[in-house]
Amino acid sequence: MLVVAVGIGTPRISAVLARRAPPKAFAADVPHGSERYRRTMRAHANCVENLAIFAVLVLVARAISLESTAFELLAVTVLPARIAQTVIHVASGSNRAIMVRFWFFSVQFACFAAMAVILVTS
Repeated sequence: MLVVAVGIGTPRISAVLARRAPPKAFAADVPHGSERYRRTMRAHANCVENLAIFAVLVLVARAISLESTAFELLAVTVLPARIAQTVIHVASGSNRAIMVRFWFFSVQFACFAAMAVILVTS
């Protein structure tokens, strides 16, 4: 929510209120804004893409009344990894930042895979 409100909403609203851009000036298929703004847009898209995977895993676990400490630990690990990936994504586009960001993505992906294995084997 902070990514949307602060990173995307604030620049858009301030541009519209200052009459630097009309409300319809923010088409998703046209690059606009600063490099950081564009990284924020991509970070937001990444959050939305991964949320669906996480939600399905957690909802299935709930639906089958899964009681697994390992599953819960993996689920709790996803959030800080997601936050770290997003913060790094917004903060920098350097090669080093991209590599660190990828590491945090890999942590999430590994958690999702392990969570799926736990569900399938339960």
